[in-house]
Amino acid sequence: MGLGKAWLPAGIFVAGSIALSVVVFAKPKPEMRPPQVDAALVSVEVTKAESKGLRLSVTAQGTVVPRREIDIVAQVGGQVVGVGASFVDGGFFEDGELLLQLDTRDYDVAVLSAKARLADAQRKLAEEQGASRQAKREWRDLGNQTANDLFVRKPQLAAAQAALTYAKADLAHAELNLARTKIVAPYAKGRVKQTSVDLGQYVTAGTRLATVYDSSVIEVRVPLTEQQAALIDLPFVHNASATKPSVVVSASVAGRPYHWEGVLARTDSFVDPDTRMYFAIIEVEDPFAGAPLLPGLFVDVDIEGRALENVFVLPRKAIFERNKVYTLDADNVVVSHDIQVLRRTEDMVWLTASIPNGALIALEKQSLIAVGSAVAPNVIQPADDARAAMVAP
Repeated sequence: MGLGKAWLPAGIFVAGSIALSVVVFAKPKPEMRPPQVDAALVSVEVTKAESKGLRLSVTAQGTVVPRREIDIVAQVGGQVVGVGASFVDGGFFEDGELLLQLDTRDYDVAVLSAKARLADAQRKLAEEQGASRQAKREWRDLGNQTANDLFVRKPQLAAAQAALTYAKADLAHAELNLARTKIVAPYAKGRVKQTSVDLGQYVTAGTRLATVYDSSVIEVRVPLTEQQAALIDLPFVHNASATKPSVVVSASVAGRPYHWEGVLARTDSFVDPDTRMYFAIIEVEDPFAGAPLLPGLFVDVDIEGRALENVFVLPRKAIFERNKVYTLDADNVVVSHDIQVLRRTEDMVWLTASIPNGALIALEKQSLIAVGSAVAPNVIQPADDARAAMVAP
């Protein structure tokens, strides 16, 4: 018993030494790791935002049409006995120029007959006036100042006066029909679109003789979207003193490019209910003075825009999700802005937005950077062509 108790402390000491050795030598050794550093910021190309006032012209397309076009219709019947030199398809005519002459013989006779009836009516009126005066003298000789209307021939005198008035109107009508045998140009300057009769043909009242149009002014009817209409001073209401926006009309005629100057004169009185488009009417005066601006041509028009303020001109790649741009604040943190696009081309965009002047606008990697994250800006200058695009049209 005494020997067992003597070995107990020694056993405890040995066991503790062994356990300590296991803890010391068996513990895992620390791994070598690189020092912690912040992740590198994303580099983003940016440009400075600079707003300015300018005018943005609007480009659209339309078809040339005459401002006035009518069918010339015969008002009397007769045989075509003469045609003017301009009475051909495409012929030009001036004010008062004779286009067609109908046979006048029947109408000459009608005028002579009307003159004879007029002379007879004048004679009858003179006779009735004399008879009326004679009846009044006879009644006075009887010593009575009040005479019967029938005795002094008042009804007969009124009938004779009415017959004279009718004879004058009959002569005027006969002379008018005679004048209508001459078909003259209805415009100061015009052009024959299409003829429907020719020399020797008999026509009746109501026969269409030709289609003509006024060649002094030509119109172009142009559809505009809501966005395009917002850039132009459209003349929605009548204002004679208002300045009309200038327009340049361009087209190719016989393979050669030409340009004409016009004005935006008015708009249609309604918005197209199907397309929701506005229609602007452009007028070009004297369209045949140089190269002919022919009706039916499909043309391009460049309409002068109204004065705009605080417009930003940026590369098109600055636009993100169609109506947003990303800017950087003073700490280079990404901020999102909603924008209104005024005009865009293949490379550039004109817009308005609540962006402070001088702010940096991201030009790339918009889908890779999040709003609120910091980036490393790489400022680039607009290219020469981009600078040119910033000039007000």
